[in-house]
Amino acid sequence: MRFLFIFLLINFNVKAQQSYKDSIQAFVDDYKSNHGVVKNRDRQYLQFFPIDEKARIKAHFEPVKNAEWFNLPTSSGRTKMYRQYGKLSFLYEGSMQVLYVYQSQSLLQDPKHMNDLFLPFTDLTTGKESYETGRYIDLTVSDIKGSQITVDFNKSYNPYCAYVSGIYSCPIPPKENRLRVAIRAGEKKYLKEH
Repeated sequence: MRFLFIFLLINFNVKAQQSYKDSIQAFVDDYKSNHGVVKNRDRQYLQFFPIDEKARIKAHFEPVKNAEWFNLPTSSGRTKMYRQYGKLSFLYEGSMQVLYVYQSQSLLQDPKHMNDLFLPFTDLTTGKESYETGRYIDLTVSDIKGSQITVDFNKSYNPYCAYVSGIYSCPIPPKENRLRVAIRAGEKKYLKEH
């Protein structure tokens, strides 16, 4: 009986790992096939790090109360209005890390996107293995469960500016969102020159 229990437990864990990896692979496949900027044969130049289950983080969420709106610089030189929504703290590779998640002033006016949250970041792969300005993760208010939020770096992606120069106005991750570790998960540098 004990052997059967252990077998079922191991089998359940293997299936859970496979289903997580399958879900991330489905996310990557969908991202590539429905990309808003990169089309047709150029999609072969979209590259991702291998899926890393350790890069799916349960972070401590602390709301930022009475945060003021500020001008977040973009790649075009213009600015966009954001405010800090929450502070995320988590352990990664044995080191405590902090990121801030932001809320867009313009998206608050759109009923479809009023609960969207924005997590731009850089890490030690930035400019080497990943895009030189940084990467993004999309979150929502409903992702926050009490004082926790799951941040999956396997779903981090490049801004449109990584593929086409001079057309898009992409927010630049603030200094406070510079990680001191290498996150080898999510989208890598686009392999085609532009």
